[in-house]
Amino acid sequence: MLVHALVREDGTVDADELYTVATALRMSDQQVRLCVKRLVAEGRFTHEGRGRRATLHATEETTRALAPDADFVRHAFRQDAGLAPWDGVWHLAAFAVPESARTARDALREALVHLGGAPLQGGLYVCANAWEPYVEEAAHRLGAHDALTLLTTTDLRRGDTREPADLARHLWPLGEVAERYHRLEHVARPRLDRLTGPAELSPSTLLTLAVELAAELTRAMRPDPLLPPQLLPQPWPGTRARQVVARCWAALHARDRGGPRPTLFRLYADITREAAARATG
Repeated sequence: MLVHALVREDGTVDADELYTVATALRMSDQQVRLCVKRLVAEGRFTHEGRGRRATLHATEETTRALAPDADFVRHAFRQDAGLAPWDGVWHLAAFAVPESARTARDALREALVHLGGAPLQGGLYVCANAWEPYVEEAAHRLGAHDALTLLTTTDLRRGDTREPADLARHLWPLGEVAERYHRLEHVARPRLDRLTGPAELSPSTLLTLAVELAAELTRAMRPDPLLPPQLLPQPWPGTRARQVVARCWAALHARDRGGPRPTLFRLYADITREAAARATG
């Protein structure tokens, strides 16, 4: 995650920056070397130079795969601002991939869960958001599009449960997701204090804080189905945690002295600035 988080807009990672941030995160140089060696061996990066003077170059496939889920982060902040209310429509995806294509079947199942889906029964998944373009892209990529069926409904029942909020509570692990957001807020608040305090912070310190925030935000949001507020217990800890993170990114932006910055940070900063503008607008 550290290497991926430091990929700049030109697809490079500066080794000196990588080792410096890794040290601040209590990782050893040996860990970094082994990680870089593995990433190069797997064909995810190419390597130019030696030691701290080296530069890693993300391959084209890696660059595509590393594109952060900016659409989902943006949608989460829109939900927090009350700009994406639920229309009462459930979005379903069904597939029947044969055993001979087990790898594609398992990968499609993982993709549906990553996109916020919950299994209803074998090969049938439900989501509260309009996920069709993302599902179709994944199915095309995995060669399973012909086995995919998409549909919507406003009448979803499971056994005797039909109240939308009750269905959401039974279908998704909301308690686990909430705990991840509690952890995110716990990590973000002391970093917000440092970022808004009077002390000078070096560029490497700012980068380290940004990596820590990005890692925790990713850890919290990766299993989050981004259910509309109408389906969540209130107050929802994700809303509060993201507000703290947005303030951290604003403080990071205020301290920015220019120079190259990882793509991930620019995207998150743009998204949180958009959210702040909407909140004050």
